[in-house]
Amino acid sequence: MKLYTLIFGAAIALSACSGGNGEASSEMNDEQSGDTTSMMLESGLQIEVYEEGDGVLPQMGQKVTVHYKGMLENGQVFDESYGRGEPISFQIGIGQVIPGWEQGIGQLSKGSKAKLTIPANLAYGAQERPGIPANSILIFEVDVIDIQDGPQPIAHEPWSSDGLELNTTNSGLEYYIIEEGNGPKTEAGRTVSVHYHGMLEDGTKFDSSYERGEPIEFPLGVGQVIPGWDEGISLLNVGTKAKLIIPSHLAYGERGAGGVIPPNATLIFDVEVVAVK
Repeated sequence: MKLYTLIFGAAIALSACSGGNGEASSEMNDEQSGDTTSMMLESGLQIEVYEEGDGVLPQMGQKVTVHYKGMLENGQVFDESYGRGEPISFQIGIGQVIPGWEQGIGQLSKGSKAKLTIPANLAYGAQERPGIPANSILIFEVDVIDIQDGPQPIAHEPWSSDGLELNTTNSGLEYYIIEEGNGPKTEAGRTVSVHYHGMLEDGTKFDSSYERGEPIEFPLGVGQVIPGWDEGISLLNVGTKAKLIIPSHLAYGERGAGGVIPPNATLIFDVEVVAVK
């Protein structure tokens, strides 16, 4: 997925869906109401801009940094970056976020503040997510902090585990230590930076941070990633390279994910702990 990644459980980050090209329709309805500019895209996405940015829209592959608050139609908040004190960053146009975000953020420039009203078909459709019922319209207040050129891809070939000891935890997680790091130990609650390459058991790649050229960051042990990642990364030091073999009950179970991970799939990740903050 391009799932920024499939391992994430955060609302905006779990999507391999496609959702149109994100360009505004030539027939979009632009209205001025006070200082607010409102536009409706052909896809049904509504964008209300409260504060205009510098006018330079993000291009495919650029890294966009955004603060946000996500709500249901009744105003219930299901996720926000403000409370965590950290905006999220993603590459625009390559499927790292839900289609409504691809399209909406694609119409905003650095410094823009806006509200996105995202129909269910551009979010999670009939799927339920934590705090998000099936077929929900989602509302996001967003603040585009920065737009930068995207990182360069890093070549990665899956690591061989031949001759290495297979370790197994009580949960059923299996892992190989490919290369032991000598940096600090990861700790629950701290933000870790991790490069990864995700595969199915037959070797089919479904996602890779190496291809995007930058690791992902997340707070460890608070449920923002699949359980197999929270457990597996907690076993490693900074600098360690490992291969995680994650049974389906520690990943996506019977539901699968994003159309690229089948139900009851065992997932294999090459992971490299880059930093702990």
